[in-house]
Amino acid sequence: QVQLVESGGGLVQPGGSLRLSCASSISLYNIYVMGWYRQAPGKQRELVVGINIPTTGRINVEESVKGRFTLDRDNAKNTLYLDMKNLKPEDTAVYYCSADYEGLRYWGQGTPVTVSS
Repeated sequence: QVQLVESGGGLVQPGGSLRLSCASSISLYNIYVMGWYRQAPGKQRELVVGINIPTTGRINVEESVKGRFTLDRDNAKNTLYLDMKNLKPEDTAVYYCSADYEGLRYWGQGTPVTVSS
């Protein structure tokens, strides 16, 4: 099993920045794919950006976040980060971290991000 704990969400003004963290209970090197998803009120959960851990190749980047959201990782802390800049009101959502491990997908509890003035 994998436990994922997200943190770093909050209220930010348009144009602001946030760093979300996803701490894994196991080494990132043991995980095949990790991703950040988001779910806005009344909408389906969507993939924001994913990463193939062994190759560090990006799986997908949501068009609306290109150039604004980037991934970072600290292998020693088993943590994946989502750095978000130039945030827009439409980025408001609960952000979830996921990890694909031994054929199963694990989810964190989510961290809410609200972009509002």
